[in-house]
Amino acid sequence: MLFYSFFKTQVGQQVTVELKNDLAIQGVLESVDQFLNIKLRDIHVVDAERYPHMLSIKNCFIRGSVVRYVQLLPSTVDTALLQDAARREAQSTQQMSQTKAAAVQA
Repeated sequence: MLFYSFFKTQVGQQVTVELKNDLAIQGVLESVDQFLNIKLRDIHVVDAERYPHMLSIKNCFIRGSVVRYVQLLPSTVDTALLQDAARREAQSTQQMSQTKAAAVQA
């Protein structure tokens, strides 16, 4: 859930999405869902010579399972907020596992 929440904060920002088939697409992040499916607008392909059929496409939807990497601009990432959210999620996961262990022992 942490990644979904993080990517929701990046809506409207320029991103580069690299797919598992080595296609890299740059565009403005329009939306993202809980499966990390991504919708981009104003796209262009990083290697247009290799993928000329992609030149006419302006918007796209990318299924989350085919994404290898998402590159973000460093200026758009609040690392302190991200670290704090990761710490809170780890603590809540640890508390849940301790509660389950206590319930099993009882």
